[in-house]
Amino acid sequence: MAAKKQTSRRTFLNKGLKVGILSTIGLTALAKLFKSDKTEALLDNDTIEVMTAEGDIIQLPATQVEDHISIKHKDYKVREGFLHKKFVMVVDLAKCKNAKKCQASCNKNHYITGDDAWLKIFKMQDSKDTSPYWMPTHCQHCDNPACVTVCPVDATFKRRDGIVLIDNERCIGCRFCMAACPYSARVFNWKEPEQGKIVANLDYSPDYTGAPSVVGTVDKCDFCPHMIDKDKLPHCVTACPNNVFSFGDKYEDTVTNGVETFRLSKLLKERAGYRFMENLGTEPSVYYLPPTNRLEDFEEGLQNYDPFNSVKKDKL
Repeated sequence: MAAKKQTSRRTFLNKGLKVGILSTIGLTALAKLFKSDKTEALLDNDTIEVMTAEGDIIQLPATQVEDHISIKHKDYKVREGFLHKKFVMVVDLAKCKNAKKCQASCNKNHYITGDDAWLKIFKMQDSKDTSPYWMPTHCQHCDNPACVTVCPVDATFKRRDGIVLIDNERCIGCRFCMAACPYSARVFNWKEPEQGKIVANLDYSPDYTGAPSVVGTVDKCDFCPHMIDKDKLPHCVTACPNNVFSFGDKYEDTVTNGVETFRLSKLLKERAGYRFMENLGTEPSVYYLPPTNRLEDFEEGLQNYDPFNSVKKDKL
């Protein structure tokens, strides 16, 4: 079901083999496309794993492969997104132990302060007799987003690659989108965000939400397009010590947590994957794997850890 990553997360193209390896890998070898801080140097005597067009994982000597020069997104437009992509995320509830590293990294890298975390982790328990588990939640990046439908000024929009964003230069603060969102994924900037001079001087773009945030407007998870553009994974994915999150392209049917690469359809089928509030017809881009066969015992989490202090004003 999973292919263990043992080499650097670079994309590779085999020069000698004429089997089913894609001539243009794109996101098929996702673990090698998205770079992360865990990357290690590739040794001459290493072998690497690549995925064929049929979905098989094969081993190749490192000497038979070369760096694949990723296609720069020269045609990338904020409101259209990355061409021929459909980004999705898988959240493995069996692995979450409420470490909150995902939340802290999201806060830090989007300069979020106060109580406005975009990624929240809830203790879930149907009754006192049932087993509790932790459930991370954020924007579901729906294919039929109610938030987009109700926005009167086209500030909230859905891109072709599935990512839903907010243009704060258009947002008038009516909060219709917040009322329409069934996932409570959005936050409102009631006061001037205290993000420091560095953030205030950044060039604004809707695909880097929160940098800077604007008083009287709405913020939310953006799936980190600014990281995707660098061939890297979203911050929450790389920060999680338990590999709870996997990210990838639905068209390629592949997701990765930076350590392992999965065939999306197979993973969802074998692990009984589902989407939150499926009956609403919003068609979320976030899938959940049930908390069965847990790798970690349930604990109340790091009680002394405050993720909201991850942004230090005096360092901005």
